[in-house]
Amino acid sequence: MLPRLYPIVDAATFATSQDLYGFAKQLISGGATVIQYRNKKGSAREALSHARQLRVLAPADVRLVMNDRADLCLAAGFDGVHLGQDDLSPDAARTIVQQRKWIGVSTHNLQQASEADSSSADYIAIGPIFATNSKQRPDSTVGLDGLKKIRAATRKPLVAIGGITLSNARSVIDAGADSVAVISGLLASPAKTVEDFIRILM
Repeated sequence: MLPRLYPIVDAATFATSQDLYGFAKQLISGGATVIQYRNKKGSAREALSHARQLRVLAPADVRLVMNDRADLCLAAGFDGVHLGQDDLSPDAARTIVQQRKWIGVSTHNLQQASEADSSSADYIAIGPIFATNSKQRPDSTVGLDGLKKIRAATRKPLVAIGGITLSNARSVIDAGADSVAVISGLLASPAKTVEDFIRILM
């Protein structure tokens, strides 16, 4: 279901909307087939504007996932929603987006992953695997050993996130992840870096 590489476009990273759109186009040209849009600081109006434009520029075979907001997922015609621990539960979000949409949920330890496993979530994100600068108050690192334990506790697809680079991505897949989510690691030369990740992770 999930591709090996799961890029995340964080609106806070870009000075202008055009920079954000250009970055997304580069990800797609490099071979990305799923992209999550994340906007933790902007207004709902800005997020919806960005999302609708991303839907216009992305080919139909590129799945777009909205971070946090099930309502904006529907309004923008996205393919799924990704939920944090403080958002709607996967089961509550399912009543909004219905069966045809993906639902992912972020988890940070074995207990949260086990709870997500018993929900209607389609996939489980786990992290941070390694130390990361993408969050102001990151959770404790899970590590490869923690990832292996979580892999043994669920049959749902696992997306590993947090500090993943070209040099360590393969070890994350080998430890049991189905996919790796990357944010800052794609900012430099995004098209080429996507190609490099895909080659390493195949």
